[in-house]
Amino acid sequence: MATGQWPTLLDLTSRTDGMGKQRRIAELMSQYNGILQDMPYFEASEMTGHEFAYRTSIPMGAWRQINAGTPYGKSTTGKARVGLGQQARWSQVDRTLAERSGDVQRFRYNEDVAFLEGMSQTFAATLMYGNSASTPAEFNGFSSFYNTSNTANALNASNVIDGGGVGSSNASIWLLCWGEMTIKGLFPRGSQAGLKQEDRGDSVPAYDALGNPFMAYTTYFEQTAGMVPEDWRYGVRVANVDVTAAGLAGPSGLDLFATFAQMLLYPPTLSAEASGVTETDAPDEPAPGIRPAMYVNRTVRHWMDVQGMRDRNVLLSLTDSAGRVVDVIRGIPVRVVDQLLTTEAQVV
Repeated sequence: MATGQWPTLLDLTSRTDGMGKQRRIAELMSQYNGILQDMPYFEASEMTGHEFAYRTSIPMGAWRQINAGTPYGKSTTGKARVGLGQQARWSQVDRTLAERSGDVQRFRYNEDVAFLEGMSQTFAATLMYGNSASTPAEFNGFSSFYNTSNTANALNASNVIDGGGVGSSNASIWLLCWGEMTIKGLFPRGSQAGLKQEDRGDSVPAYDALGNPFMAYTTYFEQTAGMVPEDWRYGVRVANVDVTAAGLAGPSGLDLFATFAQMLLYPPTLSAEASGVTETDAPDEPAPGIRPAMYVNRTVRHWMDVQGMRDRNVLLSLTDSAGRVVDVIRGIPVRVVDQLLTTEAQVV
């Protein structure tokens, strides 16, 4: 028996003023997730996932003498696969209720925009914390890839810095270097990137609790996407940043700007301003095509300002990035992501 949730007469009343016109709705549930503006999308190798190759060893040079040879050698590579995820929702409004609103399109828009906000936040949360092991329909987020600081457990653990926090009142700071050969968003092979919105008119019936159909205006939302760190060296996580009075809010909190300086030396290349390392010996080195950015929540962002003012730090400044005025550290933009938590468990 198919059932759903639909706006009611009470919802219509709350959205209508004394003149019978629909009110403007204050979006108290909206967020800012700057990472969604930065992530570039590339076509995946499959419809439901993406397979990629990476170098695991290189043949080193061998010194030789006259009349003496050197052995043959070869490089080795590995391959890995990441999955994509699809989120989808239906928005339905009883046709009679929508018509009684006096402005069908406005009433539908006021309802549908909430779905756009919710799905945007869902995607940002999954991008940071998605875990296909616990929720198979999701794709794996950054926290699933950079999930330990113990190099005996994973190679990329060397790019996870322990901020010293324990318990479950921690935040993370991220440095992500976007690019086709580094870290990127994915959309299915043969499709297009982005959130798809379909206006189905009143052609899709709704069903009440008894399974009886009724006419309803319907909008369908769908997004299929994923993420892959093809070169994990271009992602850095500072985990276990304690945000309590024993941490950032206390007198001996983590030195954020010393930590930033440490983070900027982890990627193989960055700008001359950021790390001074602008190239490697790889012929296909992705620099200068990468676009690095740092991501924090509002709590960490606040303590950046506090430490910057307290220590008269000149590394944090304002500049223009992609047409927007943003805070930067050594030329790297710093963006707020509201879906980054202050309740992360300790990463070990």
